[in-house]
Amino acid sequence: MSEGGRSRRLESYEIEIGISEALSRHIARHVVAAKPVAQRTLNFESKRPRWLRECAAEALGVFIFVFAGLGSIAALDLNTESKLGAPVFGSYFSIAWAFALGIMFSVIICGPTSGGHFAPAITICLAIWLGFPWRKVPYFIASQLFGGFLAALLVLGMFWEEVQHVTDNALANNIPLVSARGPAAILIPIPGDNQNNLGFLLLIEFFVCSFIALAVWASIDPANPFVSPHSAPIVIGLAYGLMIIGFAPFTIATNMARDVGPRIVASMFWGMEAFTYKGYSWIAMLVNVPASIFATAIYELLLRDSLAKIGSGLAEHQDGEVGLHRHLTRTGMLEKDDAESDWRA
Repeated sequence: MSEGGRSRRLESYEIEIGISEALSRHIARHVVAAKPVAQRTLNFESKRPRWLRECAAEALGVFIFVFAGLGSIAALDLNTESKLGAPVFGSYFSIAWAFALGIMFSVIICGPTSGGHFAPAITICLAIWLGFPWRKVPYFIASQLFGGFLAALLVLGMFWEEVQHVTDNALANNIPLVSARGPAAILIPIPGDNQNNLGFLLLIEFFVCSFIALAVWASIDPANPFVSPHSAPIVIGLAYGLMIIGFAPFTIATNMARDVGPRIVASMFWGMEAFTYKGYSWIAMLVNVPASIFATAIYELLLRDSLAKIGSGLAEHQDGEVGLHRHLTRTGMLEKDDAESDWRA
């Protein structure tokens, strides 16, 4: 259609109804029609225990990101030449992206079922601050540890031939199997030969885990205008990856679920030194819990704005409108006369 010799795009309301319907059919022609839900499907789903679904989702979520992360570590550490200082395939940057994307997909795939905790420290913090049932905490944590165990076992099995080759080389060169240069480092964080100051390693672990917990808490805050439910998995994954890029060379674990299961697998194949080497394992396994509680306490006590959440319609006062009016009047945000006129209206 032309106007004054120039082309002009038709507005949608100027298209005839028949043409509009034809265009709609054209656009949707490749979309698979929704299949009707059969009653037997509903019957089957209604019989699944909710606790079982949640546990399976937590285990699977941890499995996904630990499997991806350990696979990237194996790609780096199982290059025989890397033990001799030659160029290698992979880097801390690729490991960081493997964990970051793994966490992102874990939240996307399993988060709708269980809430996407994937870390004992986060489960405990949710119970402390946001009302997650304490009775669920033990079996959520057990499921998370089991997911990490299975991921480590599978990665070790998939790379077993290469692991054996690296193990033989380590024995031939008198390199301890449980050390930063040994095969156990594929599965678990181990301090380097020159890292003997546990206080230094504890400090790094504490602040790395605190940062991750802050990022998680900000991402799940419904009043945060910068993070939507759609972008939360990306933000959390990037926060995790950022800490690996910055501090992995100093040895970090970040998550009990990522550490305990693989450490058990490492002890099965290379001995209990996986738990005793340099006395480090307790830092990797436990520090993330108090660090996360510390970080989430900062967010809850200093950064949380519950009134913004109420104002955006994402929550309500526990005493309803009466309680909200009382609070606004008491804090001076609402004049007493205005409050009374509101009630009269």
